[in-house]
Amino acid sequence: MSASPLLELLSASEILSAMITPALLISATGTLALATTNRLGRVVDRVRRLAEIAEDLPDGVATTEVVEKRALIADQIRWHSQRLVLLQRTIVTLYTAIGLLVGASLTVGLSATTRWALGWIPVGFGLSGATALLVAAVMLIRESRLAVRGTLTELSYVREVVARKTTVPLVIHEKPEGGQGEG
Repeated sequence: MSASPLLELLSASEILSAMITPALLISATGTLALATTNRLGRVVDRVRRLAEIAEDLPDGVATTEVVEKRALIADQIRWHSQRLVLLQRTIVTLYTAIGLLVGASLTVGLSATTRWALGWIPVGFGLSGATALLVAAVMLIRESRLAVRGTLTELSYVREVVARKTTVPLVIHEKPEGGQGEG
């Protein structure tokens, strides 16, 4: 039985090159996973800090400042809870993408040994891994929008506090409509 024309055209170096091709996507996915893990850590740190601030608020006191601060903390906890869930799902999706892309790389070699009878396997792994990477990128966009919304809420509170304490309103130049960070 003669070798398939495709196998005859592909040398060992070409097969190895095809196996390494997913490495770029694996590297990009790893970088995103690291950045996402860092974001998750910052959110956890912020939640812990908000818990400390909440514990330091006086019990049974209902001054305007205390009520506003409690409302801000509750609002921030809501934003951060949503971010935590989204970041955790994103990390799982990124790890899945890495596994699928490694699978694509490995199955190129397997497919070559079967004279490309199983050529659909690395393609399936590669497409699935790239799709998981795309899904994770969309999730990170959603998470960054949540982060901006939460920060804008906190800035609004800071404006009110500054205005109340200084009797001079804090002027913040807003981005024009359509600017980054809108809802």
